Amino acid sequence: MPSVLDLLTWLDWLALALLLIAWLATTRAVEHPPSRRPSTSSLMASYRRAWMVHFVTRQPRIFDSQIVGILRQGTAFFASASMIAIGGGLALIGNADQLRGLASDLALGTDPVVLWELKVILMLLFAINAFLKFVWSHRLFGYCAVLMAAVPNDIADPGTFERARQAGEINVTAARSYNRGLRAVYFGIASTAWLVGAWALILATALTTAVILRREFLSDSREVLLSNLPKDTEK
Repeated sequence: MPSVLDLLTWLDWLALALLLIAWLATTRAVEHPPSRRPSTSSLMASYRRAWMVHFVTRQPRIFDSQIVGILRQGTAFFASASMIAIGGGLALIGNADQLRGLASDLALGTDPVVLWELKVILMLLFAINAFLKFVWSHRLFGYCAVLMAAVPNDIADPGTFERARQAGEINVTAARSYNRGLRAVYFGIASTAWLVGAWALILATALTTAVILRREFLSDSREVLLSNLPKDTEK
């Protein structure tokens, strides 16, 4: 009796390999860009660090706490959406026969039910990864808020700017996890193309990768950020 993996063709394996490589490679390119061409995410990290230093002298600091609150709301929203996607994926696995019937009606093939379940599991794995990243990001932004609250009001205090820089690094780490969650969502959406076929998955992977790289390295917003980049956040 053939195993589940035997049902996959060489083209399916190629499409899956390209999806995994593209996902990991874009993360590497975005988080460790060439020094001569920083990504949008790396540019924003500089602004985040500058923010945490400059908020020390801002009175009152309620404006900064509101921004952190908005950032936490964003991560909470996507974490909730990921949970809904996970629930939907589990429900879809339990009704794979109906999915197979729909595919047959749409002339998408009559593959075994177990193969359709495997395709749904791939989407489910991306949704789980995204959920974990968003939850961790939400928690890190909470840590950042606590560190910000722990920054002394007295600018002359020797630990004031050091603690602000600590808050900045936690803020950058939280944003990194948030962006990883978004990329998991992007490639999770691309993985739905496998329901149509391996060629559709290859095309969706290429388009998703192109969109991410364009936004990180060729977007107008990147040029705006680059035009007045904080040069020094040290005190």
